[in-house]
Amino acid sequence: MAAGQETVLDEYAFLVSETNEKGIISFANDDFCKIAEYSLEELMGQPHNMVRHKDMPKKAFKSLWDTIQKGDIWTGYVKNATKTGGYYWVFATIYPFESCDGSKGYLSCRRRASEAEIKSANELYAKWKNEE
Repeated sequence: MAAGQETVLDEYAFLVSETNEKGIISFANDDFCKIAEYSLEELMGQPHNMVRHKDMPKKAFKSLWDTIQKGDIWTGYVKNATKTGGYYWVFATIYPFESCDGSKGYLSCRRRASEAEIKSANELYAKWKNEE
C-alpha cells in the first residue's frame, strides 16, 4: 500500500481492540490487524495511539478520554494511520468495562464510516485543527 493511500473498509469489516485504562493494547482482532497493517504481536502491549493519524485534532481525543474515563460510552469518527503511512476512517464506539478480575479497560468496536460521515467529520476536524 502506498503512503498516504486510503484503505476503505468493506461493509462487513468490524475492527475490535481492547486496552487497559492507560490505552495499552491487550487484544486486537484480525480485521483491525489487517486494516492497520500490523501483526497482533506488533500491536500487543503498545499504546493504541500508535494508529493515530496526524490529521486528528487533540480536541477529538480529549472528548473521547473525558467521556470514557467517566464510565460513559463514546462514539465518533476517527481517521487512523496504517503502518505504511496510509489511512482509514471508522465510526468508533468505545465501551469502558471492568473485567471479572477487577481490572478496568476499554473495548473499541469500529465499522466503516460512510462518505457523508467522513465528509462531515473532515470539515469539523479541519476547523478544530485550525483552533489548535
